[in-house]
Amino acid sequence: MLSKLNIKNYNFILFAMVAALMFIGIYVINFADPDYSTKQMVGVIAGLIIMIIVSFIDYHIICNFHTALYIFNIVILLAVLIGGKSVGGAKRWFQISESLTIQPSELSKIILIVFIATFLADEIEAERINRFFTIVKFAVFLGIPCALIFLQPDLSTTLTIVFVLATMFYISGISYKFILSVVLLLVPILSIFLWYVQQPDQKLLYDHQVDRIMSFLYPSEYVDEQQSNSVMAIGSGALNGKAFSKDKEGMTVTEARLVSEQRTDFIFSVIGEELGFRGSVIIIALILLIVLQCIRIARHARDSLGMLLASGMACLIGYQSFINIGVATAVLPNTGIPLPFVSYGLSSLMSISLGMGIILNVSKQVKKY
Repeated sequence: MLSKLNIKNYNFILFAMVAALMFIGIYVINFADPDYSTKQMVGVIAGLIIMIIVSFIDYHIICNFHTALYIFNIVILLAVLIGGKSVGGAKRWFQISESLTIQPSELSKIILIVFIATFLADEIEAERINRFFTIVKFAVFLGIPCALIFLQPDLSTTLTIVFVLATMFYISGISYKFILSVVLLLVPILSIFLWYVQQPDQKLLYDHQVDRIMSFLYPSEYVDEQQSNSVMAIGSGALNGKAFSKDKEGMTVTEARLVSEQRTDFIFSVIGEELGFRGSVIIIALILLIVLQCIRIARHARDSLGMLLASGMACLIGYQSFINIGVATAVLPNTGIPLPFVSYGLSSLMSISLGMGIILNVSKQVKKY
């Protein structure tokens, strides 16, 4: 099961950058809510252990169980809809104890990357990647779990998964004729969608989801107070942030709790306020370097499977970070999604650690060049 414990080809640079971001996350969460920093510390240690263990398991062995993993994913997504904990009208969590919940959709991201990577690698090997039936199968495999996540409801995670897996499909070598056809089809569909959700009797989205879209389309008419406070917090951090400022007067936006979900979805508002522009740039740079390392691993992977796994993780980290930071800076509509490696949340931390462990193993088996 385990590959040889040979650390000669181990990607210590990638491991160090991931670990650095995780520990920075603990530091930032302590500003947002000190009560959660100890839990995050435990999660980081557990995540790093998981990442190390998985990095020594041949990724081909993990991918051999892709069908079982996919079925397991569907089961837990159905189970959380039936018996999950309901918070604010959403059923996204299993309540394990008073202080511990598990969010299956976070694990779904990694499972679906593994499953789709294996599926596409098999289709590439059989030279069936551009066949119509392959496209239909991909749509079905993608559609079932995404529909279950959308019903929780969790639109942001649904869209993230769609973007990641669609990019993997593109990377696998899909015909540009198909891509053009999809684009030409999506433009009118998107236009109809935006028109429909603005109708008073629309049934597709929840009211709060419509409000967030409207605040993005018409910012002067629909003000999102949470995003406005987030932008104010980030701006107030100036160049060096307030964490080390000797001239700090009064309560900060973070201390006043003017932004909800500061330790999770709006963690970047805390980063901007407490660490300033310099700290924000350092964190963004670390995320970018991790994405670039994943892309480098994908380019030099020994086979299509390794290439697709690394590409999928690069997309997941990149897209999710872009959405999280875009929401905190009011560049994108308000939607809840964690900042990889930094936001509080054990489900997110464990899942991303599992994914990075797989990529570290892909990195150990790169082609010689």
